[in-house]
Amino acid sequence: METILFVSPVASDGTLAKASLEALTAAKALAEGLGASLAVGLFGADVAPAAAAVAGCGPVFAVTGEAFGVARYATDVAAMEALATAAAATVIIAADDARVSRALPGVAARLGGRIDTHVTAVGAKDGKPVATRGYYRQRMTAELTRSARPWCLTVSGGCHAAYDGAPGQATVTAVDVAVTDAMTRTTVKAVVAPSADEQTIRPDAATLFVAGAGWTKKQGDGAAHVAEAGQLILGFLGKAKASLGSSKSLVDMGGEGESVLPFLTHLHQVGQTGATPRHQKGLATCCHGEEPHVVGWRFITERRAVNLDAACGWAQGKADVLYVADAFAVMRKVNELLG
Repeated sequence: METILFVSPVASDGTLAKASLEALTAAKALAEGLGASLAVGLFGADVAPAAAAVAGCGPVFAVTGEAFGVARYATDVAAMEALATAAAATVIIAADDARVSRALPGVAARLGGRIDTHVTAVGAKDGKPVATRGYYRQRMTAELTRSARPWCLTVSGGCHAAYDGAPGQATVTAVDVAVTDAMTRTTVKAVVAPSADEQTIRPDAATLFVAGAGWTKKQGDGAAHVAEAGQLILGFLGKAKASLGSSKSLVDMGGEGESVLPFLTHLHQVGQTGATPRHQKGLATCCHGEEPHVVGWRFITERRAVNLDAACGWAQGKADVLYVADAFAVMRKVNELLG
């Protein structure tokens, strides 16, 4: 009989991140499909609020203490190893976030198990747990199963609905982890992050706005208007609270000495060689819309594009709606309507 363990760090305010709640939904579905037991493993400075929020999922095991409140490989690995051992877990499921993805492979190695990352779905087939994973920028998918235990899986964000069960009174089993000086040599001095208004990559945003190289090219008057392009794009992002993406050609222009939008980096790149976002809506502007770019949009529910070329790739059935118009004029009007 399998024992499924959902494991997650707890934020400084005692809550679970949305990505973790999505992974919990996957773990719960797997346990129900296998008829297996589900346990929850939490670690952080204070796990009480998170434990109450997931009380309806099963027994809760917790590693608590100030040493586990910050992201640190040594303490994170020790905490998750102890939780897996205490729960006698055979399948461990966690969110595919930066903190867990760094430490969970170490847990698998210490316990003699195996790990698969970037999983998009988990389920039961023939009485065995099966994970679905994309390859080659999600052009192919494969179903994986393993006999080695424990089997660790990190679930990509945006693939499941976040768990929203009713909170309750959780019975928490404390798991002790001895913290040594060697484990806490790495310290967190400060967290430096942009304000919400300055942040342009927003995974939870409803809309993805993608800028193409056409924004920096010469316009109808024979001159480039890069500064205005930046103002229009940032104005839309601020008013619509959208997330920003970019075509590869645009982010590459910075290394070629051409005029670029200063707030773009390769972290914004979407497509075959970039990120594969999962926003509800997507708006591509000044992008050619050919396959290498569009492949990154396959999980966008509603796709729209603005391009002056009626024969561009977006017009070949790749966009739900194509606006044959000047992106500068369109975005000026959109920003005006947004106030």
